[in-house]
Amino acid sequence: MAKIGIIVDNEEDLKYVEEIKKILDELGILYEVNILSGMDSLNPIDEYIENVERNGIDIIIVCASIPTYLPGIIASRTIIPVIGVPLPTKEMVTTDIVFSIVQMPEGVPVACMSFGKAGIKNSAILAGEILSIKDKNLKEKIKELKSRFK
Repeated sequence: MAKIGIIVDNEEDLKYVEEIKKILDELGILYEVNILSGMDSLNPIDEYIENVERNGIDIIIVCASIPTYLPGIIASRTIIPVIGVPLPTKEMVTTDIVFSIVQMPEGVPVACMSFGKAGIKNSAILAGEILSIKDKNLKEKIKELKSRFK
């Protein structure tokens, strides 16, 4: 069964994950949530990546405020699709957060969602859409979900 890895860079940002979890629960998609920071060492990130395929993670959603480089670091260490979600912060200008996610070097793709609540919800929807390519039942759930946003 498909599974999403959700990462935040600090405990305070866990509040944003609730919207993602609601959508994934509605779609019947399993997930796990982790707090990872590369501020002091990349060892926790490398350890997570080593276990990600073994844990059955198909897509990683990275909600990042500071450090905003986290989605790129994770994407540079795995072939599992990474979706970056720029989160609100008082320390940085919104455009700086978005640019830090979208300006990846060649070979390090990161899908970047819009800023704020829409981006948070869209990350779960995009993950579901990717997984629905091979799951007709999930495809119908996605259609139903998206019809409510019109």
